[in-house]
Amino acid sequence: VTHSIPACIGSMTINSKQLDNESPVSIFAVNKCYVTVQDGTFFDGSGFAALVREGYKVRSDVNITLEFRTTAVRGVLLGVSSAKVDAIGLEIVNGKVLFHVNNGAGRITAMYEPRGTNNLCDGKWHKLQANKSKHRISLIIDGNLVQTDNPYTQSTSADTNNPIYVGGYPADVKQNCLTSKSSFHGCLRNLVLTKGQQAELFDFSRAFDLRGVFPHSCPGAEH
Repeated sequence: VTHSIPACIGSMTINSKQLDNESPVSIFAVNKCYVTVQDGTFFDGSGFAALVREGYKVRSDVNITLEFRTTAVRGVLLGVSSAKVDAIGLEIVNGKVLFHVNNGAGRITAMYEPRGTNNLCDGKWHKLQANKSKHRISLIIDGNLVQTDNPYTQSTSADTNNPIYVGGYPADVKQNCLTSKSSFHGCLRNLVLTKGQQAELFDFSRAFDLRGVFPHSCPGAEH
């Protein structure tokens, strides 16, 4: 077993002596236990999760689905980039969700803006689906579809080769399809990337780099 247990542990004793877990000698990727907890991964707004160390290749088609819950009006959701300009990015900016894609010829963006009293940053779960099919991109939030025209119809492949960064990214990493540097504060769950018939559900506890991210532990209410 190479990854940590997603659980709460308390009242541990060794040789009848109770351990003091309030003031440990050292601590790494351990958070408090919540009175009420939901399925999901908590991002405390300071870091990110890094997945697929060898690099994720978006190429011509990818479908991204996830659920998010936040009270912050800005934050990075997901980014996959390359050393050149090719990249994809999902982010919340001023309460709107943006899906950016650059196949090499220029960045295009699908933007979902909530109407009326609808609010994506209300601390409730929202479903997101972002789809790239060659030069076409679309964004579906809670069942509402947004599409955008792409003037660069000849360019169809995002030749990315960097890890998938979720909830933020390191300061020394370039992201060509993200405008925000703000780390996500809130909870994410059910992140699935699908290429063709192959769907991959990502488990954050298996990320190769986690900073300020607590897998399988989402507080029942924002704190």
